[in-house]
Amino acid sequence: MGYQPNFFETHLVEKPSISAEEKQKFSKAKLEVSDYFLPYQNFSVLQNPFRKFPYYSAVNIDGKHFYKLSRDSIFEGSERWAKDKRIPHDTQWGNALYDAEKYDFDKGHLAKREDVQWGINREEARLAARSTFFYTNAMPQVSKLNRGVWKQIENYILHHEVIKNNMKICLFSGPVFRDDDPVFIKTVNEEQVQLPYLFWKVVYYVVNDKLHRAGFLTSQLRQMKKKRIVKPVTRSTGVQLNTHFNKFKDAETYQVQVSFIEKMSGLSFEKANELYQKSSPEQIILSRVNVRANAQSVSLEEVVANMNLIL
Repeated sequence: MGYQPNFFETHLVEKPSISAEEKQKFSKAKLEVSDYFLPYQNFSVLQNPFRKFPYYSAVNIDGKHFYKLSRDSIFEGSERWAKDKRIPHDTQWGNALYDAEKYDFDKGHLAKREDVQWGINREEARLAARSTFFYTNAMPQVSKLNRGVWKQIENYILHHEVIKNNMKICLFSGPVFRDDDPVFIKTVNEEQVQLPYLFWKVVYYVVNDKLHRAGFLTSQLRQMKKKRIVKPVTRSTGVQLNTHFNKFKDAETYQVQVSFIEKMSGLSFEKANELYQKSSPEQIILSRVNVRANAQSVSLEEVVANMNLIL
């Protein structure tokens, strides 16, 4: 069973909707958006068949029914990634990209494996975790981003908030697809691959019977350039990479208003209360998060209010 909009029972959180411009692309290609909304266990993914990466993952997380599982126990052997047979193979990147020469990225889970690791029993949790190993749930992410502050704050939310307090949350994650996304240094199946460099997360939670949301954004552009994974942009091409967010420390995470993510991504999200009201992004400082993680009485609402929480 995939993402459930009525997961909170008292509040409805519908999946994000793509822009009219993106819907028009589907129409021109004689495709149905609904055919690319793929349900897995405890989460769903909307695949972008034109960029061959997911628009977003939509995850329900239930801390009360979480099971701790080792990565090895999920497959009872080595992990196995696969393409999803429900959509054409040529609408999703696979081994051809992730095993390509000069490829220096992690195969980043968009829906985090541990986030879906819950259910009525251990086997159900194991099958949910296993279902995250489809290429429709993978994004190329530099290790500094995938294994850095982004992951550490994901772990903070899951283990120190959701599991510890038996909470439920709805979590959406995805890339920002831009026309100026840099191009991978190597062609894959004789195609050029544009690699997203901005990633976002939006979390929904309920406090005192009120629905809240919080948004976060990060960039890996400078790391991709530094590793020389993407082609340099020359003046002769007439293309200029968007400099928005370039001034911020690379692979760090920033709290932003969800409306900012909507503007950047072209997606529309469910309305909710939002404690963060600044118009400019606020950097999340990991040391402050760690201090919070050791506190005795800290709630999700309090952490978000103090801009110490990210996903």
